[in-house]
Amino acid sequence: MESVPGNGIVDRPSSLPVDQTVDRLTSVLQAKGVTLFAVIDHSGEAARAGMKMPPTKLLIFGNPRAGTPLMLASPRSAIDLPLKILVWEDGQGKTWVSYNSPQYLGQRHALPPDLLANVAGVEMLALAAAGG
Repeated sequence: MESVPGNGIVDRPSSLPVDQTVDRLTSVLQAKGVTLFAVIDHSGEAARAGMKMPPTKLLIFGNPRAGTPLMLASPRSAIDLPLKILVWEDGQGKTWVSYNSPQYLGQRHALPPDLLANVAGVEMLALAAAGG
C-alpha cells in the first residue's frame, strides 16, 4: 500500500489512462456483484462550464450487506458511504487511483475492528483498477 498521509487518502499509480482505469474498475465491480451507484465526471462537468481540468472521475459504489452494519454501528459513517474511488490525472499526465483507507474510516467513525473487513475490499478494487 502507498503511504497514507494524515488525511487517510491512499494514492496508487495506475498504468492506464483515466478512462481505461475507470472501465477496468467498472468491470471488476460488476464481476464482484458490487453496485455502481454513480460515475461523476468532474472534468466533463468542468468542460460544460467552460473550464478545463485534467481527466477526473469519481466512482461511487457499494453493497448494502457490507455498508449497513457500519452505519448501524456508527450512523455518521454514512457520510463516507457508499465507498468512493477517485481516478484522476495529475499535471504530468500520470493517472492515479485514490480512496479513503479502511483504517482511516475505522478510526474516523470509531468502528469495531471486526467491521473493517466490510470496507477493506476497496484496496483490492483500487489495485485491480490500477493494474496491480
